[in-house]
Order: sequence, then C-alpha cells, then structure tokens
Amino acid sequence: MTNTPRPLSPRQIKNLNSPFAGIAIKWMSKANTWIFKKTNGRFGDKFLHGAEVGILTTTGRKSGQLRESPLLFLQEGQRIVLVASQGGRATDPMWYLNLKANPAISFRTKKGVFPLVAREATDAERDEYWPKLDEMYPDFPNYRSYTERKIPIIICDPA
Repeated sequence: MTNTPRPLSPRQIKNLNSPFAGIAIKWMSKANTWIFKKTNGRFGDKFLHGAEVGILTTTGRKSGQLRESPLLFLQEGQRIVLVASQGGRATDPMWYLNLKANPAISFRTKKGVFPLVAREATDAERDEYWPKLDEMYPDFPNYRSYTERKIPIIICDPA
C-alpha cells in the first residue's frame, strides 16, 4: 500500500514546529506513559490506525536520569524498530538524542521489558524498513513530507 503524502500549508508547518506543539506532545506523552504503565499496557498500547505503542527508556544525556517515551514500534523477532519522526517536526526528539549518547536502552511492550542496544539504520536498512513502517502506520509518509530532515530509523537488538 503506497500513501500519497498530504501536504501541510506553511502556517500548519509553523504550528507543528511551535513551542506550544512541543509542550502538547510532551504532556500527551507523559499521560500515555502513565496510563500504559498503570494498566500494564491494557490502555495506551494503541495509536491511530491500530499501531502498537511501547515505552522506550533511555538515559538522559545531560541529567543521567531515566527518561520514558511512548513510541510506535515494529517488532521482528527480538528486534524492535523505532522511528524518530516526532510527527514530522523539524527537530529530532530528545529520546533520539539520548540514545545516540547512550545506546543501552530498554523497551516495554505488553509482553514485557526488553534490554536492547540501539543504533541508527544503515541506508540499506532504511530502504528495507520504510515500506514496512509505512504499512504499519500510514501517516509516516506525511511526516517525512513535513520536514527537510532525514527522519532516523532506529534498530534495537537484544543487549
């Protein structure tokens, strides 16, 4: 299934990248993480189009504190694949910057918590995974069209 991106107007792009949108994303993420953890994934485990949500735990690159982020994920065996899209915003998400600094992470799904090591996908892996990720979550092509940055795909394998 191929998805034709829905373009945003310059004003919509400006709003997407506004401080208000960043604050809204932060608080929605906190609420999603809280409900996921409180219900052991019975709630907060799905996003639009039925895409699965898990909780990524990274170590803050400045604070050294554990940071949690609810993220869509693709699971292939013991491998977890993540996308640092941040809805197509112009900047990389903080969780991505944290795992670049310290790739030892954990990822929680309804099935358990998995210690993993994260790395950025190679160009060949990006070519392999984008069609799978787009099928999993049809808004990813839109997100790619909203930004000029190369949205990172993160490969997480068992530690």
